[in-house]
Amino acid sequence: MLPAELIVLCAVAFAVSSADHKHATSVGIKDPSMQHPIANIQPEAVFSVEGAPDWVAILPDSVWIGNKPKNALVRLDPKTNKVAAVIPVAKEPCAGLAAAFSSLWVPNCGDKTLSRVDVATNKVVATIPLGPADTEGTIAASADSIWYLTDIKGVLTRIDPATNQAVAEIAVPPGSVAAAYGEQAIWITSPQENTLTRVDPQTNLVTATINVDKTPRFLTVGEGSVWTLNQGDGTISRVDPKTGRVVAVIEAGIPGPGGDIATGESSVWVTMHEVPLTRIDPESNKVVQQWVGPGGDSLRLGHSSIWLTNYKQQTVWRVNPKQP
Repeated sequence: MLPAELIVLCAVAFAVSSADHKHATSVGIKDPSMQHPIANIQPEAVFSVEGAPDWVAILPDSVWIGNKPKNALVRLDPKTNKVAAVIPVAKEPCAGLAAAFSSLWVPNCGDKTLSRVDVATNKVVATIPLGPADTEGTIAASADSIWYLTDIKGVLTRIDPATNQAVAEIAVPPGSVAAAYGEQAIWITSPQENTLTRVDPQTNLVTATINVDKTPRFLTVGEGSVWTLNQGDGTISRVDPKTGRVVAVIEAGIPGPGGDIATGESSVWVTMHEVPLTRIDPESNKVVQQWVGPGGDSLRLGHSSIWLTNYKQQTVWRVNPKQP
């Protein structure tokens, strides 16, 4: 007969194990025919990035990864599938990357700055004294400006890359954290207000504020729409940029913190911890494939590949989007 203490420990272990099992089997979409183990995907390349690989930016000759605990950017060469450089930036790079104007623009949470890295020299050429509104956000680039949320109370700052100076501050909904450019507008999410906001880059005016699903944070513009990843309920909202209407709410079963969303290869792609990859068909507005298991957190598409960061595993995967 087991001692009383051991019986209690076994009961606790069983309860924890049961809870973990319940969580593992309830993650993702309800249709199991669409769900597969992430081990089924064979990446074309695996890059080891010690620290916490996060945030991805794509340039014609390179792929860039943020690494917050190492205060660095990692430059990957898509031709050789090798790490080409590790570039020190300021303290704790966070809140996304923007690739524009022959530079990488890197928000830093540790010292509340914005680093500008020259991609020709792999060196920081400017440090702008503006910090991000939140650690989990994104920064955007239009044809002539950088767009950066700098105050959680609701401030969108427009930066002129010719001078590295702020040239406008635009009031947006409180709690706004992420920005994206596309369809001739800047798009802003506020998880606090459950909104998507449109800003006209010609006038610096807010032209629409749209209610979407619960806790929208990360977003992407593509396939003729704006898409928000809603952390509160694990859905994706699709917004028509011309009418400002939500035209679809897609059940993906991936609520929770972190994650990312991107468009490319005629699909919408989403990643979350433990659900590294979800593919949505924009023709049907449905999840058509989903992979579960260890990995995930950030992604972008470029060089005919999906670039997927596995934050906890300290790796970056290069995946052929036609393989899934």
